[in-house]
Amino acid sequence: MMNICTTRFGTLSVDVDDVIRFPDGLPGLEECCRWVLVSDAESDAIAWLQSVERDDVALAVASPRRFVPAYQIRVARRELEPLDLDCVEAVQVLVVLCKTEKSITLNLKAPLLINPNRRLGRQVVTNSELPVQYELGGDLPTLRKSA
Repeated sequence: MMNICTTRFGTLSVDVDDVIRFPDGLPGLEECCRWVLVSDAESDAIAWLQSVERDDVALAVASPRRFVPAYQIRVARRELEPLDLDCVEAVQVLVVLCKTEKSITLNLKAPLLINPNRRLGRQVVTNSELPVQYELGGDLPTLRKSA
């Protein structure tokens, strides 16, 4: 077990085996290579990807199919190689949520791909014509300051 001090969630006690490594970091957060997935206390629709290296960085994430059932991505096979997947179907796909003044959006263009067995992840840009800001309508998840 390890303790991670965060500004959003306080101190989290996590199993070392639950840490997901993003060897290249994320665009704009290249120094953040280790992350943990934290469930949201009030919404099963979203989770938080909390940086281990930076206590002030947590990204709201969700399964895109929860909001866009027909969501599919196309990426070059070389984009998947660093994930060391046994089969492509094993990849977990998450998208980052963003709160704007008017709504909540999903970044469908650049999903996070995670190999849950090897605890490896990376963000890719799809070959598909998908929006960077897909606006959600209807019942929106609440983006809170704590989980």
